[in-house]
Amino acid sequence: METRPGHCLFIVFSEWIWLFTLTSILGGTKAEVRCIPSCQLPLISAFPRELSALDLATFDEAPVEEFAGFIEGSTGAKPTTEGDETQNVAELTAREESSSKVQKLPEGNNTSCLKKEAFNGQQKLSEQEVVSGSASRAAAPSPSEGNFTENAKNNSFYFENGAQGDATMEEDADVPSWRRNRSARSAETWSGFRPEEGGEDASFAEQEEVQLTSSTFALTGDTAHNQAMVHWSGQNSSVILMLTKFYDFNSGRVTESSLWRSTDYGTTYEKLNEKVGLKTILSYLYVSPNNKRKIMLLTDPEVESSLLISLDEGASYQKHSLAFDILSLLFHPEQEDWILAYSHDQKLYVSVEFGRRWQLVHDSVVPNRFYWSRLGLDKEQGMIHLEISVSDGRSQYITCKLQNCSDGNKGKPFPGFIIPNSLVVQDEYVFIQVPIGGQSVHYVSYKRNAFFPMKLPKYTLPKDLQIISTDDNQVVAAIQDWHQNDSYNLYMSESRGLFFTLMLEDVVSSGGPEGNIMIDLYEVAGIKGVFLSNKVVENQVKTYITYNKGRDWRLLQAPTTDLQGNKVYCEQPYCSLHLHLHVSENPYTSGNIVSKDTAPGIIIASGVVGPELTSSNVSIFITSDAGNTWKEVFQEEYSVFFLNQGGSLVAIRHTPLPIRHIWLSFDEGRNWDKYSFTSSPLYVDGVLGEPGEDTLIMTIFGHFSHRSEWQLVKIDFRSIFQRRCTSEDYLTWQLHNGDEVCIMGMKRIFQKLKANVQCVKARDQYISQMSDPCPCTEADFECDYGFERQIDGSCTPSFWFVPSATSRDCITGDSFLNTTGYRRALSNNCTEGTLLKYSPRRQKCPSQAPRGLQLFTSEGTLVATLGRNVTFLVFLEEGLSSTTSITVDFGDGTTISYVNISSIEDGVKHIYSKVGIYQVSATAANALGFDRVILYLHVSCQLEQVQLSAPSVVVKNKAVNLTTALRPSNVGTVTYYWWFGNKTEPVVTLDGAMSFTFSMEGSHTVVVQASVGNTVHQDQMTIAVYDYFRSHVLAFSSNLDEMNPGVSEWREDIGRVVKSCAVQVTGISEDQLLVSVLPGLPTTAEIFIVPEKRQRHGPMDEKWAHLDQLSQVLLSALNQDLIQFTLKPGMQVNVYVTQLSPAPLVDSSDSVHSGTAVIMLVSVVLMGLAVFVIYKFKRKIPGINTYTAEQPDKEQEVIPTVTSIAVPNPEGDKLISLDHVDVQLDSKSRGYLPSHTDIKLSDEAPHVF
Repeated sequence: METRPGHCLFIVFSEWIWLFTLTSILGGTKAEVRCIPSCQLPLISAFPRELSALDLATFDEAPVEEFAGFIEGSTGAKPTTEGDETQNVAELTAREESSSKVQKLPEGNNTSCLKKEAFNGQQKLSEQEVVSGSASRAAAPSPSEGNFTENAKNNSFYFENGAQGDATMEEDADVPSWRRNRSARSAETWSGFRPEEGGEDASFAEQEEVQLTSSTFALTGDTAHNQAMVHWSGQNSSVILMLTKFYDFNSGRVTESSLWRSTDYGTTYEKLNEKVGLKTILSYLYVSPNNKRKIMLLTDPEVESSLLISLDEGASYQKHSLAFDILSLLFHPEQEDWILAYSHDQKLYVSVEFGRRWQLVHDSVVPNRFYWSRLGLDKEQGMIHLEISVSDGRSQYITCKLQNCSDGNKGKPFPGFIIPNSLVVQDEYVFIQVPIGGQSVHYVSYKRNAFFPMKLPKYTLPKDLQIISTDDNQVVAAIQDWHQNDSYNLYMSESRGLFFTLMLEDVVSSGGPEGNIMIDLYEVAGIKGVFLSNKVVENQVKTYITYNKGRDWRLLQAPTTDLQGNKVYCEQPYCSLHLHLHVSENPYTSGNIVSKDTAPGIIIASGVVGPELTSSNVSIFITSDAGNTWKEVFQEEYSVFFLNQGGSLVAIRHTPLPIRHIWLSFDEGRNWDKYSFTSSPLYVDGVLGEPGEDTLIMTIFGHFSHRSEWQLVKIDFRSIFQRRCTSEDYLTWQLHNGDEVCIMGMKRIFQKLKANVQCVKARDQYISQMSDPCPCTEADFECDYGFERQIDGSCTPSFWFVPSATSRDCITGDSFLNTTGYRRALSNNCTEGTLLKYSPRRQKCPSQAPRGLQLFTSEGTLVATLGRNVTFLVFLEEGLSSTTSITVDFGDGTTISYVNISSIEDGVKHIYSKVGIYQVSATAANALGFDRVILYLHVSCQLEQVQLSAPSVVVKNKAVNLTTALRPSNVGTVTYYWWFGNKTEPVVTLDGAMSFTFSMEGSHTVVVQASVGNTVHQDQMTIAVYDYFRSHVLAFSSNLDEMNPGVSEWREDIGRVVKSCAVQVTGISEDQLLVSVLPGLPTTAEIFIVPEKRQRHGPMDEKWAHLDQLSQVLLSALNQDLIQFTLKPGMQVNVYVTQLSPAPLVDSSDSVHSGTAVIMLVSVVLMGLAVFVIYKFKRKIPGINTYTAEQPDKEQEVIPTVTSIAVPNPEGDKLISLDHVDVQLDSKSRGYLPSHTDIKLSDEAPHVF
């Protein structure tokens, strides 16, 4: 019995430990933020919780640990240890009710990121375009997020809730997890906040707490909904709109939705499903950036393609059908009713009636590469800048009028083609990339003037270039040089964006969630010229700060003491403070680092103290003097928000468990007070902080359990602010960099609230006061283009730079600024002092010969098409344009001259009338000299066909001539590729004819390809190779020519019929006859008698004798008109023999003289033999002798005695016919042999049968 009280205590303590452990493991809540355009609301997603078995009311009695499920990427410490298994909580996205599947999301602090981020190599460079490294986009597909409207900050949120099912939480390697660092620190950590109060004991429940004024509203009926989009109008409006929906991850679409509206800052909500239609499924909510009263809702295109429009802050709606599916919207920065809509099929539409009517602008538009014009820069307000796809690998930059984008109204600011996805229109600048000589050259246009190549330091060979900023009439670019892989160099330009100098080397880079590039560069809000960046130094990542926009950088000074008041020993450069520069992509959420325009000098960030930046033992640090001194304020993960126009700070702890408390600071983070905002612990999914102009209201979104509805907790801070601030509540603070108070050429003094003053700030009460400008010193100047800063701070010329040659302004004017090696930063306002010493001096342009002339085609290639315009672009780097003439010689006898280079800014156009290779030259000349540049242009036309010609049968080991014929015959420079037999490597020639020797008997395939530009055509034929053979040229009766279509298939059929007829008449083996009908008119053929497949034994003379006997039999049949066929009913065709040879079978160039002698000898013998035969036998020969039908006995005398030939009876035997029809022979065609002049041969290859 004595042990019962202790036993009971043990049981109670064990139950508490079990309860705490279970909630720690199963209560995961984490928010997922998406980068959403200002007009489209951002997304937060809460993840499943498993605490249904617990009585959450008992959390009021929980010990000191306070837990806050908060937005991913918020300011907070990163995971510290991998082995703290008791604190490992998996992040899950449940895809459907009662599903245990998880969706992997990027870890919140896995990568640092930049404030201004590049989409697909380029970006639009506005604050809302930033994509945080931890932002997850896996939750649901959303309209494209690449286009944003600058200065269009919506007080909106878009978040996702975990699925409302019994999803099990498992620690898995594929699931990111949060691991709380320093889990053992409880009371002692919090005691550091308010040391004057003596700290807190082990339980927050025992500490006196202040209850904030709050109200909770449950969105009844939306238990299953796992996504929500929230919009708070602001502008002194009390209206809040909230769209909740259920996104089915399996089908990839929204299946349910609800629309809620509050008119009392979120105290109560009204469900509007009946107003928009009970069966209507809404997918997205958009708000006009110029008029927050105008709301646009998109329906799910799987159900219906329509939009709902409200002009009264969502009180009423009008429904309009759409003929296309909207992928993204771009609102006009000034005109509230003008909207661009991009569809899934790459078409761009425009509406000037806030979506009531739409008109097609253009098709084939590159995603996210369309921009509104800017008044004062563009010729018209209603213009659109577009990048359109022309063909694979080529795009074009055009401008269109708002409602008329016909060819006549299109503008081409750059006359040539550009690299796809490279157009960026930002402020005064337009950036493109042009392919020249196989390389990508970056061009820029300033204030919509002509394009010029961006000039980087000479041996900077960029693999990638990202535009970071175009603020203050200056371009900041991140360039990955040829030797870099995971880092970039920062460069900044002068006002025109042409000439760049180095700003900082080896800045950390990482890949974003959608393949975008993240650069670790953060611009501090509220103070111009202050940047933070993470740089790689000897394989360590260190954080640097600059106060003069990159001229000078230094390490951050570590806090002098830690949170417990212990002295920190940290000596630079071996130890310093390093920060994670991951910013939030939504203006109403907190990231790893945050600052605010209305709170100049205050920066809150997560980081570490040590030799380098790490992801372990991360704490929260704050500075109130713009980075000069820092203080550690939290050793846990916390999200910090600005309240009261930056006069107060609100902190909410990162945790997967429910919370009831938040912390407030009224002295810039030095001390913190604890406040309760709800009676029941809440799983926090997201926070919408202070959306109104002067309101002191914050809304926290969450769930009481994984089965409950959305809970919207409205916190009204007005109860703790008693009055309006007066001038007596402020003190002055001067910006400084160490001991230096002159920064960017001026002294800047700001007003701040005094510590612990709890009054309401008005928006115009954060006044920045500037004193008189400071005298200029060397520190106010950066190195000019071509100069490098030395260790002593001076700027000297780079080894590749010749200062005396720089007169770039003389291209367009009569004077130039002769550099001293220095240039004053554009935003520096220093006066007098050393201004004249370092400033460039304007001088009259010297009379000098032109230099740096460039010539290339607008397409960036050296190939042109016959009969089409070719645009040549000419650029001159140096030379006085007013006295320098330009002459362009097109190489075809045409030359054109211009008085000066400014006359040809749009290029020089020319049309070539003949194909060929032309030497095109441009010459710039003045009285002092000239510069000349040459390119060789290949002008070609489209190749339609190539035909290969060669003998069908050739002799082994004898060279044979192979020729090609092209259609059209003259197409320009042609490259030929020849393949013989089974060889895989081709023979490449520039000539369409070649000789080849076959060394083996048999059938050999010859393939030839002709290549012209991007066109390749092919032809092939089979050649039979023998040791010996006999051949005869055949002619046909003239009626065959009338039916010759000139088609290879027709010739194949004729050859097959002739061969079949000859075999039947002569009895010669089918394997020993080959027939090839030759192209051209009159129709001719060649018949070959080849050796038997089974070689005869015996000397070669006997083999030749056998072929001669077969040849005589064939000639006899031909001479007696026995080989004939029917082409079609009523058309008989006879086949004759002729001595005409269509082409040499072999190359006889080696024995020209002997061949001629043999031919003469044979001719004499044949002539004598012919005379003898005529005299002896008096044979019937056309034109010499005429025999009548009464002399049949003489006909038998010409039949050779070698063999007997059966003559078919026309009355009884069938003739060989194409269509197998017996037709009587055409008597008019008998006996005709074409003369030599009648035969015309073609280059087309014959076919053998």
